[in-house]
Amino acid sequence: MLNSLQFLPGVGPKKAELLRSELGMETFGDLLYYFPYRYIDRSRFYKVMEVDENLPYIQIRGRFSRFALTGSKARQRLTAVFTDDSGNIQVLWFKGLKWIADTYANGNEYVLFGKPVRYGSQITMVHPEIEELARWENKMGKDLTPMYNTSEKMKNIGLNSKSIQRLAENVLKLCYADISETLPSYITSKYQLMPLREALREMHFPSNNEQLTRAQYRFKFEELFYIQLKIIRLKQLRKERSEGYIFTRDRDKLVRECFYKNIPFKLTGAQTRVLQEIRHFFASGRQMNVLLQGDVGSGKTLVALLSMLIAVDNGFQTCIMVPTEILARQHYASFCKYLEGLEVQVALLTGSTKAADRRVIYEEISSGKLNILIGTHALIEDTVNFKNLGYVVIDEQHRFGVAQRAALWEKASLNPHILVMTATPIPRTLAMTLYGDLDVCVIDEMPPGRKPIITRHANDSKRLRVFGWMEKIIAQGKQVYVVYPLIEESETLDYKTLEDGVEGISRAFPPPQYGIAVVHGRMKPADKEYSMRWFASGGAHILIATTVIEVGVDVPNATMMVIESAERFGLSQLHQLRGRVGRGADQSYCILMTADRISENAMQRIEAMVETNDGFTLAETDMRLRGPGDIEGTRQSGFDLNLRVANLARDGQLLIYVRQIAEAILDDDCDLKKPENSLLIKQLNKMKDHSFEWRKIS
Repeated sequence: MLNSLQFLPGVGPKKAELLRSELGMETFGDLLYYFPYRYIDRSRFYKVMEVDENLPYIQIRGRFSRFALTGSKARQRLTAVFTDDSGNIQVLWFKGLKWIADTYANGNEYVLFGKPVRYGSQITMVHPEIEELARWENKMGKDLTPMYNTSEKMKNIGLNSKSIQRLAENVLKLCYADISETLPSYITSKYQLMPLREALREMHFPSNNEQLTRAQYRFKFEELFYIQLKIIRLKQLRKERSEGYIFTRDRDKLVRECFYKNIPFKLTGAQTRVLQEIRHFFASGRQMNVLLQGDVGSGKTLVALLSMLIAVDNGFQTCIMVPTEILARQHYASFCKYLEGLEVQVALLTGSTKAADRRVIYEEISSGKLNILIGTHALIEDTVNFKNLGYVVIDEQHRFGVAQRAALWEKASLNPHILVMTATPIPRTLAMTLYGDLDVCVIDEMPPGRKPIITRHANDSKRLRVFGWMEKIIAQGKQVYVVYPLIEESETLDYKTLEDGVEGISRAFPPPQYGIAVVHGRMKPADKEYSMRWFASGGAHILIATTVIEVGVDVPNATMMVIESAERFGLSQLHQLRGRVGRGADQSYCILMTADRISENAMQRIEAMVETNDGFTLAETDMRLRGPGDIEGTRQSGFDLNLRVANLARDGQLLIYVRQIAEAILDDDCDLKKPENSLLIKQLNKMKDHSFEWRKIS
């Protein structure tokens, strides 16, 4: 199975290099596991008299006659008449003219497969696939034709979809008897899975729809099963071997003081439950590694702070790393408010922290005087050395790379407890795959008194009406966000830009009657800070921004969010932006502005936003529309799903099923040392370890 493709009949060095560079395909095994992306039903033959231009891809059988070259020498074309017992149809070629005429003008019977089109006044098939009837009748899987993804470079040297299938046929003929099973026999028999070699043959040469479905199920089962087996096993091993600091409940002085002195409201039931779950992990003697999910505005930050106070109460330092300076400053302000009067030292460290202040922070963090450090990527600098780091919180974890998270992890002498938070709800099946080796806590309750945000869709033709609505909101003493996807005009993307927006909104809301603040990623930190403070203080009526305000900005008096070119954003980002309003008790609104005409997929996203405020429902919709590989966070995380057949959006029930099977196997044989499980260990060792390492810190 490890034979090089260049030695496969029909390949050679040149094609082998192209297969490697274009598809990453180097071995016989790579080719066998390069599955078709769809199948075309070719079980039916059409009569020529039945063919019209409205039909999809079809096949007919008959004989060629009357080949003729027409056109100028520079633009020649070859026509032929193809005949069956019902009539004639024209066939047309623009390339390979001499070879085609020499090859097919022999009176033999052929099968033609292609799309009928109208060319001039006649129904024509242009460059159809052609196969001798005798060969067609003898080949495997002739009723369902597989379609393989190829590239233009491959097609230019004859490596089209049909060629890939022929190469797969050659590999199967050479290696069929040597294909080794990758699942233990007790699994294939108990769950009635098609044997591997038979499943591979059916994927490339399906006998019929039923057998193809069985083959696809076998590979879906195997893909999802091994992913779940590996991450559940990693979770078990981590819990068994990863010693952690013990934080006891009897030292909760700071937590009690914080509640009694500075928190003027009760925690929600969900916040209380999650805090109790975190306490349980702290007391277990094993390193905590928890993903905290909670919708926008559900109160994750307060839970994080209270859990950090537990660490401080137990004599340890703690830190929280966030992706943007705006969010870091906001956390610092809220932490200081909740910790006022308590014996807790808190500091803020960002890229714009002055050198003199940095030196003080470095000294206090290394001496142990500083209890809580809030910061951005600056926390992972070599100059930041904790005396006894016991607990790490990472906010909006998907915005950090693997190496960045690992650098923070390594600043502790013993494995610190880890809490990673996300306000981007993750579909259940994706969470079970990406974070299956973590413990997951969910805040699924919003603070009382908040009204659901009313979301409306408006296209460009209704812009004046939206301006009128903004004017009413401002007249009520409230504020408005306006968010744009781009800063400057793009030559390739026709979306509303922030620069144009500032100009247009300034005309509609002229100063000094209206204050307009601007925030985007290219501004100097001091300028951004000034604009945000002006808006937060109520001095500015409108904040025009890019997605730099997507997370963490909390201005309760802002009750309207206008998102320009909303079709440009994914559902996750739209939901995050909408969460910047609705932070107080007043009714809030979100207006999704789009072009007058948008794609069907974009309209589905807009409609989903209008219909629900539930982030988890939107996450499921987002995965269904875009696929799991495109969901924000999966690519940044360092995790490669690498699913050939399974699809988390469609195969959620199967994922849950195979996870239960994997759990049962590991409950019975946690180290997989039983003889019947030797193949499981062998396959796990083949999986790419780097796909899973990053979750040690997230």
